[in-house]
Amino acid sequence: MLLASAYRSRIPAMSPANAKPYVDARRARAAASFHLHNEIVLVGSGAMVGKPGYQDQCYPFKAHTDYYYLTDRERPDSVLAYDPAGGWFDFVVQVTDEERVWTGDVPNEGLPIERLPAWLAERQGRSVAALGARQSLPAGLSIDEALSARLAETLLACRRPKDAEELGRMRRAAAASAAGYAAAFAALRPGMTERQLQVELETGFWRAGAGRTAYDSIVGTGSNSAVLHFSPTERVIAEGDLVLIDAGGEVDGYCADVTRTYPASGHFSPEQRDLYSVVLEAEKKACAACRPGKEFKQLHLECARDLAAGLVDMGVLRGNPDTLVERDTYALFFPHGLGHLVGLGVRDASGYLPGRARDTRPSLRYLRQDLPLGPGFVTTIEPGLYFIPALVNNPELRAKYPNEVNWELAERFLPIGGVRVEDNVLVTDGEPEILTAAIPKEAHEVERG
Repeated sequence: MLLASAYRSRIPAMSPANAKPYVDARRARAAASFHLHNEIVLVGSGAMVGKPGYQDQCYPFKAHTDYYYLTDRERPDSVLAYDPAGGWFDFVVQVTDEERVWTGDVPNEGLPIERLPAWLAERQGRSVAALGARQSLPAGLSIDEALSARLAETLLACRRPKDAEELGRMRRAAAASAAGYAAAFAALRPGMTERQLQVELETGFWRAGAGRTAYDSIVGTGSNSAVLHFSPTERVIAEGDLVLIDAGGEVDGYCADVTRTYPASGHFSPEQRDLYSVVLEAEKKACAACRPGKEFKQLHLECARDLAAGLVDMGVLRGNPDTLVERDTYALFFPHGLGHLVGLGVRDASGYLPGRARDTRPSLRYLRQDLPLGPGFVTTIEPGLYFIPALVNNPELRAKYPNEVNWELAERFLPIGGVRVEDNVLVTDGEPEILTAAIPKEAHEVERG
């Protein structure tokens, strides 16, 4: 067990003496983009969160991504401040003797957080913008909400193109993820449980250098593979099941986000192979289309058209694929968005350009980003097709689409569950780079013998 007050000192702060050039470059870029005159910016790191009923135990700390991007450190209860007249100032919690006993000798780096109120008092009367986690900021501050909202969008735009340091970490995260998927694929067999496969997968991540998982791993077998955010259980993997794994490793704050779907017995059934081929070909085509200036919503709709055409060929849908997209019929089998940006956190700096609102169409309401792709962006591409009882057996949907869906066939496919294939794509000035290309996905690569 560990004192909550002591845990915060386990990760050293960064002082000017050990500042990193890429952090300096990020701060300079942000400052130039802010276009401030005498306004003050405060970026909070966040606070430790105790586990209810567990006395002095806390959840693992993760600094707010705004703070981490501008400091490259996980430091609770700290504030990065910016004054256009004086530059950047780091305020951190100092280590006490009691904390040294519990966590060892950690240098007191940065300005003591206790000096922040005086620093602000010297700048009294100037507008203050709050970014990051506000619980780290002094109580009673008057915050300029309009300025804060503008700077939050500005910093989000700064964070979208990845610098060389970020891409290096993401490549390491992709390599660790590839090792985990290789371990899971080697271990996969009928008779083991979803939970056992998760253990093999994540052990592979750790052994290859991941510090943690990028998010809670998804391992679903059979009909569980159609549950979009499924937590692995003790369900036994059966002969003939599809096994969907959506997981990734994290290295120094940066993530991979990958999905692969495997036949548990080593070979796809004819229906499974058809479904897998439709998803895989749509995924590969969408990855290749990740070019500068490409509107992501349009990319989603183009991929949806390819999925709809595949379902027509399989006999699940009837009609013209373009019409099936216009009427949102395809969303019965592809109910989520095509992807999101990834990097510092699993959904890093996604969102909508200023002035763009979330689309209310049933097929687009879960789209996590509506923006043109740019060089340096890393996006997931993750199409899928699923046979979900809550949708297939919905009487309102059956009444809305009486002829466009072969409901009898859709019912017969319910035990298949779902198929998803996902990669992380770096947008460049030329050909897109698949950061997760080392994880096999061709049909002959995910089958055995």
